[in-house]
Amino acid sequence: MLQGLNHITIAVSDLARSLAFYTELLGMTAHVRWDAGAYLSLGDVWFCLSCDKVAPGRDYSHIALDIAAKDFTAFVTRLRQAGVTEWKQNSSEGQSLYFLDPDGHKLEVHCGSLQTRLNALKNKPYSGLVWL
Repeated sequence: MLQGLNHITIAVSDLARSLAFYTELLGMTAHVRWDAGAYLSLGDVWFCLSCDKVAPGRDYSHIALDIAAKDFTAFVTRLRQAGVTEWKQNSSEGQSLYFLDPDGHKLEVHCGSLQTRLNALKNKPYSGLVWL
């Protein structure tokens, strides 16, 4: 039986650049690096950078990172001062900033949880929403 997410791996074109982005700018913890990758963590999430040909999608698929509301504004200011590219404007519950990593992977920093999203849907349901 599945127990949860094990890890997230993304392809990167420049390991040093991505390692700096994810540790220095986003604050992930680095554990090890080798010629073709690195293992990081963010809370209990294991995150792997793997050197490979990068081909981010053009769809809405993205990785959302959790942040406390009290830290959101300062964190967003830091990202914008670093010149990150924003790829979408937030239109859903909770504060969010949608941005790209150095290889164009879509990321989001978000204040909220599944429960806050479900609560918001009670007041403003998506088209065709069915509660399961």
